[in-house]
Amino acid sequence: MHSTHHTARVLVVDDDPTVSEVVAGYLDRAGFTVDRVADGPAALERAAAFPPDLVVLDLMLPGMDGLEVCRRLREDGPVPVIMLTARGDEDDRVLGLEVGADDYVTKPFSPRELVLRVTSVLRRARTRATVAASAPAAVPPLRVGGIGLDPVARRATKDGTELGLTLREFDLLAFLMRHPGRACGREELMREVWGWEFGDVSTVTVHVRRLRAKVEDDPARPRLIRTVWGVGYRFDTDGDTPEGTAGNPDASGTASPGSGDRDA
Repeated sequence: MHSTHHTARVLVVDDDPTVSEVVAGYLDRAGFTVDRVADGPAALERAAAFPPDLVVLDLMLPGMDGLEVCRRLREDGPVPVIMLTARGDEDDRVLGLEVGADDYVTKPFSPRELVLRVTSVLRRARTRATVAASAPAAVPPLRVGGIGLDPVARRATKDGTELGLTLREFDLLAFLMRHPGRACGREELMREVWGWEFGDVSTVTVHVRRLRAKVEDDPARPRLIRTVWGVGYRFDTDGDTPEGTAGNPDASGTASPGSGDRDA
């Protein structure tokens, strides 16, 4: 059925013709308009000619890799990007998040799950645009613990200095700041920030680690975004005592992606 997403154009960038064909087929059947290219230069050329609503981008491309493609796409505007990583290494996912990818999927993956991720990322992007355009006065700026956040301008600052947050990092910070002092579960964050009813909660852990690196004075001893053992995270407003690193899987940049989620 081609009714739900007929106006959304998705650019699939993957040098593996089998993966590209399968992904494009599933997206086409879900109602998306799909463009397919096999390398970075072709992706940039196609995106310039036919601006996509979302890009599914393989990290390991020949020549210009997916990270560079993502950086260049971001120069022209905040198009949502879902990164495909061939390996399960957390480093790959973190690199993708650093350059502004909204989500990542590790190969091998379920094409049906990828379609759901695409739908979710697009829905949230459209919701953000609608809120910004139709009700700017209804979303007042927030200021908690030295962090300022303007939901309309999508601008975050720390002690007056602007923070370079990705789209998803901004949404995560906004949700935590709207609920200061409350323990927010990882599953709740996935549902409210990502719009997912299912998925790998290590996604939340990776994003929290990246967000801490940008908002905390010492990310290894966070004062603002605290780990609540067995639950998830809490945004603290006092920050009197830093959270120690002993036994804290979310404070270390070398912990495995799932290690912070065993007790979630």
